[in-house]
Amino acid sequence: MNNTIFYFFYSLAHQSLFTDKIIVFFAVYFPYIVIFSAGVFLLMHHEVFKAESTLQILLQKKKEIFGAFLTGAFAYLLAFVFKMFFQTLRPFDSISGVKPLFYPTDYSFPSGHTAFFFALAFSMFFSHRKSGIIFIIFATFIGVARVMAGVHFPIDILGGILLGFIVSLIINFINKK
Repeated sequence: MNNTIFYFFYSLAHQSLFTDKIIVFFAVYFPYIVIFSAGVFLLMHHEVFKAESTLQILLQKKKEIFGAFLTGAFAYLLAFVFKMFFQTLRPFDSISGVKPLFYPTDYSFPSGHTAFFFALAFSMFFSHRKSGIIFIIFATFIGVARVMAGVHFPIDILGGILLGFIVSLIINFINKK
């Protein structure tokens, strides 16, 4: 089933230069936009820039603002550790004929990008439901684009989602105490 889903999404690549550029955009460049957008949202939501005492508001909300990004960073770090443990080959290394749109050099499972962005999205979801849903959608685009680009299997993305969710759930639980 993993391969069937992979081939479905991967078949959308290499159809035209335009579609390949869109896939690469969502897999490689869109993550930077998401990080910037999350930072701006968290700062603007708390009106950090509009406050008379910007530093005071920032210090009051630092746990939430920095916590969201630290949750993502921790999930990414754990994904890196799990990759060393599982050492799963990427689709282009394990299936002949798969030509990725770009070449990552590490192992595949779990997806570090997906773990980071889902941890960030779930962290935001726990404190801001509506915006969290938007960032979950963004994280989904990133994960699916990485399958379409031929650099991850769907199970890698699922592992990243699960890892991001668990990390954000644990850190949210710790922060509530």
